[in-house]
Amino acid sequence: MTRLGAMLAIVVAALLAAPAMAHEVRPAYLDMRETESDAFAVVWKVPALGEMRLGLHARLPGSCVEKTEPVGSIEAGAYLERWSVACAGGLKGREISVDGLGSTMTDALVRIQYATGDTEVARLLPEEPAFVAAGTQTGLEVARTYFLLGLDHILSGLDHLLFVLALMLLIRDRWMLVKTITAFTVAHSITLAGASLGYFSLPQAPVEATIALSIAFVASELVKMKPGERRLSESYPWVVAFAFGLLHGFGFAGALKEIGLPQADVPLSLLTFNLGVEAGQLIFVAGALVLLAAAGALVRVPPAPARLAGAYAIGTAAMLWLVPRIAGLAA
Repeated sequence: MTRLGAMLAIVVAALLAAPAMAHEVRPAYLDMRETESDAFAVVWKVPALGEMRLGLHARLPGSCVEKTEPVGSIEAGAYLERWSVACAGGLKGREISVDGLGSTMTDALVRIQYATGDTEVARLLPEEPAFVAAGTQTGLEVARTYFLLGLDHILSGLDHLLFVLALMLLIRDRWMLVKTITAFTVAHSITLAGASLGYFSLPQAPVEATIALSIAFVASELVKMKPGERRLSESYPWVVAFAFGLLHGFGFAGALKEIGLPQADVPLSLLTFNLGVEAGQLIFVAGALVLLAAAGALVRVPPAPARLAGAYAIGTAAMLWLVPRIAGLAA
């Protein structure tokens, strides 16, 4: 426990050094839906802050000719363009790229839904800003794409990771930590699946605000910890994790809805996206524990003040997310 302060100094400092808003490095998103033979409705979505947007531009194959002019608008923190194109000979074997991606830290998702019902999803990176449309994807390719999307979403979702870190600081018993993380996993898997499949839903803005509130709640429980006393959150942390995990699942579902599920492979893509989320969560927990072990060899800090400092740092980060998210509810 005397090594706790060193882990907090490294992990919390790394989290707070990132932008104050979680998911700030959001992907660009290109959606193409075939409305008739070789004709596509196009939606191009680029992250924006106010009226300022990232300088990213979708480049379609040269065979694609505009049927309607692009119409742009700012919606929910993103710049959207909508138009339609006719692509002689279709998209199979043609290259689609994103100009300007190489000079950013974000990525771009491309989703093509063909009239046959087949769906193709590709993830473009700064070092790989283009891909050649195959016209269809194997189940393994779909699984790989959605697994990486889930992995990337959780590792870039600082609010979700900070909640997990707060749980780690709250729980002293390793077996109880395993049960608590499992409860969190089960809960957000339930709502992720249910919301993604359309069985139930919640508006995304209140969900994001409540996720920030969940982090603040656990931080406050850390502050209230006293020797010889066990609060309900300490005795039954899995109950807290399960309750808030249901809300975090709606947050994951919101990200997955933006990407969309290929109609021919809904169970596979949903499963592998969730597995990617779980893999990222386990990577984070393992990394935090490794930092604990490594830092313990360098610095020894009394656990009580270290935990208190960590609680205030986590609570501050939560409030930096909570205030603008609540303000966004009235926007």
